[in-house]
Amino acid sequence: MVVKEKKFLDDSVISFDRKHRATLHHNISKYDEAVVRGKSRYTRFADARKYASDVKEAALSGLADNLLLFEKKATENGTRVLWASDGRDALMHIRKIFEENGVKQVVKSKSMITEEIHLNEYCDTLGIEAVETDLGEFIVQTAGEKPYHILTPAMHKSKEDVARLFHEKFGTNPQATPADITAFVRDRLRKIFAGADAGITGANFLVADVGGVALTENEGNGLMTLSFPKVHIAIAGIERVIPSVRQLPFFWQWLGVHGTGQAISAYNSLVCGPKSPQESDGPEKMYVILLDNGRSKLLKYGEEWQALKCIRCGACLNACPVYKSVGGYTYGSVYTGPIGSVLTPFYSGFKEFGHLSDACTVCGRCSEVCPVKIPLHELLLLNRKRKVEETGEKTLWKLGMATFGYVFSSRRRLDLVNGRWKRRLAKLNRHILGEHKEFPRFADQSFSQRWISEHGKVPGHLSATNPASKYQ
Repeated sequence: MVVKEKKFLDDSVISFDRKHRATLHHNISKYDEAVVRGKSRYTRFADARKYASDVKEAALSGLADNLLLFEKKATENGTRVLWASDGRDALMHIRKIFEENGVKQVVKSKSMITEEIHLNEYCDTLGIEAVETDLGEFIVQTAGEKPYHILTPAMHKSKEDVARLFHEKFGTNPQATPADITAFVRDRLRKIFAGADAGITGANFLVADVGGVALTENEGNGLMTLSFPKVHIAIAGIERVIPSVRQLPFFWQWLGVHGTGQAISAYNSLVCGPKSPQESDGPEKMYVILLDNGRSKLLKYGEEWQALKCIRCGACLNACPVYKSVGGYTYGSVYTGPIGSVLTPFYSGFKEFGHLSDACTVCGRCSEVCPVKIPLHELLLLNRKRKVEETGEKTLWKLGMATFGYVFSSRRRLDLVNGRWKRRLAKLNRHILGEHKEFPRFADQSFSQRWISEHGKVPGHLSATNPASKYQ
């Protein structure tokens, strides 16, 4: 725990990297501008937000029934549905699928849940190449990095950074434009798509009443990932289910508006099973792996379950002053920003990740922009409480707070040590507020001491007739 907290503080020095801050600010500002335009199209925005929240809440309230209905309908469509209690179970299912189908090369569309179970690293141990096909994911994979942002994996890189990276790795023009880089990646991936044995996707939504997997994207790589290879594997958290296909058009638009500001993303697919004998395109086999990995545990909590309503739009990250300062990698977790700070301790343990709840100013901006009305800043406060309950308070912290309470409960005790001695005590730890902050200078006298010296009596609000006078 202490090591993790120290590492978070050490890694946060990126916030003092002016180039990094400028790149992050530029990229987030572009999204912010687009999202404002997107939201302006809704004349009843508050009603739409409430509808989205209500549908997700209803889906989670009847989660067991919705998942069983999804399994029934998907099985009828020819899809094999597999259940995984944790990441290890999911990887075992995937290994068996690979072995049964002779899979040697895999293409993947953008999927945070595959990052959650560390699928790429697992494929490496099996000697299987897993190639990311989303442009942002391909960039960070080429750089040997992890996704930086839930929606925009390479948000921390400028176009110049990417041009240099591709020049180093592929020998492309060091002055290549974004259009040049996109064309290069497209040509490179087309050959890989054609030779891949399996395609792996996530799922933006699981549609219970039709047994379908809904995917939304802007590049078309997801569509090719599931249609070119003979095997399609979709991995989804159990919370991604929605009850009816009638709700899907709204959620496709709602996700697009809050993620990128679009009326709707460019490519939207509802996949309801492998290809039929009459079809020439599509996978011969389709598998859906339903992952729990702490989600059902989270569902049992009084308020925290609301975090499962998340539709992964990334709005809370773009709004968070902490995320915009320290960046995505400082969190040391798959899911970052406010939603990551809420979810990760439940998925990976409070002992290791409970400190993420402290990466919050409690400004409430994340709750304000959430499209499904998750009270994120309130849940972070609950996480702080749960962290103490599960891991216990540090002895030094308890002693310090007890001392603080004793001293500050009496004006006389607080003034026993004058400003000169307080300044000397403060010098014992010059960086108590952080390496880049200076501790404020204590005045020689406190306010009450100065008042008494100038007026010969205590301030009126602390007079003998005032109950607060007991603190004198």
